[in-house]
Amino acid sequence: QVQLVESGGGLVQAGDSLRLSCTASGHSFNTYHLGWFRQAPGKEREFVASIDRSGAQTYLLDSDKGRFTMSRDDDKNTVYLQMSSLKPEDTGVYFCAADTMKHASNWRLVGYARLLEIWGQGTLVTVSS
Repeated sequence: QVQLVESGGGLVQAGDSLRLSCTASGHSFNTYHLGWFRQAPGKEREFVASIDRSGAQTYLLDSDKGRFTMSRDDDKNTVYLQMSSLKPEDTGVYFCAADTMKHASNWRLVGYARLLEIWGQGTLVTVSS
């Protein structure tokens, strides 16, 4: 199975943009549904975005549409989360996840994160006001 390493986090100001990357080692990257979750201090991990195996379908929270986009580059074994107009409430550790069987369309369901197969170690995003 793949191993995931996130990068791109940092300290930014409200209104800034940031691009997170998640690079996988291993084989068969194109067989994985992929996604991003955020965990704020003292809170549960929550869904941010997901993308299906083909890259044709992405899923975002309605509140983030227009600010966040997710994409994948299977040639580079990498998935991206482009974030713009960042808000202080976007602060948290962003985790990348991968699963071969659980379709990306379901990942937004509450509690679904605990079912996912593979996780990275996370990258911290801090948005100051």
